[in-house]
Amino acid sequence: MTGPGSGTTADTPVVVAARRTPIGTAGGALRAVTVDALAAPVLAALAGTLGGPVDDVLLGNVFGPGGNPARVAALAAGLGDDVPGMTVDRQCASGLAAILTAAAGIRAGDGAGYLAGGAESPSTAPARMWADGTAYTRAPFAPAGDPDPDMGPAADDVADRAGLSRRRLDAFAARSHARAVDAQRSGRFGDELVPVGAVLTDERPRDRFTPERLARFRPAFTPGGVHTAANSCGVNDGAAAVALVPEWRRRELGVPGLALVSAATRGCPPADLGLGAVPALAALRDRPKSPDAVEFTEAFAGQALACLDAAGIDEHRVSPDGGAIALGHPWGASGTVLVVRLFHRLVVQGRGETGIAALSSGGGLGVATSWRVVR
Repeated sequence: MTGPGSGTTADTPVVVAARRTPIGTAGGALRAVTVDALAAPVLAALAGTLGGPVDDVLLGNVFGPGGNPARVAALAAGLGDDVPGMTVDRQCASGLAAILTAAAGIRAGDGAGYLAGGAESPSTAPARMWADGTAYTRAPFAPAGDPDPDMGPAADDVADRAGLSRRRLDAFAARSHARAVDAQRSGRFGDELVPVGAVLTDERPRDRFTPERLARFRPAFTPGGVHTAANSCGVNDGAAAVALVPEWRRRELGVPGLALVSAATRGCPPADLGLGAVPALAALRDRPKSPDAVEFTEAFAGQALACLDAAGIDEHRVSPDGGAIALGHPWGASGTVLVVRLFHRLVVQGRGETGIAALSSGGGLGVATSWRVVR
């Protein structure tokens, strides 16, 4: 039953299952797997956990190929022609935004069984080109003429303004890799992973990535900058999803779950695109003062640290089994990976009761969520 003081009601959205694929490096182990084919096995693994029909499938995706990959993935998963699908784009926060969109449907009474998450396959994404034949790697985050820096230089600028040293960034990145390697070896990712063909484990985590070794890497984005290929995330393929039901159905199922306590989505100037999580975290209602777990997408070490410092969150409490610097950042799926990690740490492994999942996103956006275990 729901614990005393949990604040849940019959229509509180609750995650009752959460899975993800291994995360591959772009051009690596998952290079031939399209975005719908990445998502389909995850959706198939979750469909039977809802205790009823799948009312909708919502997936975040950033780089295409268009054509509503959520619907294509639902069909590929064998969910049936009557199951709709919707693809969500809030850039790096798309996977978490998809979960919040499903949660809104539950609160509104539109449905009682949603599969929500995200998928990204930069390995198979189509090349992008304007009508005049000019190729581009990303769409604008701001209107023409407004400041619209690329993410790497913006992260260097954020770190510089926050007074963050290269030494601190490298230590943060080394810790992320060490934690992810330990989690792999200890089998802590085992229950959450859905194999994709012969790919069974995350591709990116590196052993013996010490701060001293990371200090040898050169700046990747700006001369004299503090971000390198080693203390920034990679470009990655992967998918993740959760099964979301109202609290009344969770009780019928008789399973523990992770209840959504509160959420906030906020914006900041696009030039400060790495800091969007700061106002989102500040706006989060019922934020636990000392959460048992915090998952924050580590797009860039300095950008993540600037947000955590501003929000008053101890960096050592974040991403206890490694974050995006080590595991990778499959953009459309990354926000969901945060919730998958929280679910397995708090619900499956029983290592706490409260958690926060948050991230900053391209265009100066931030999404923050607060969660509590219910039994």
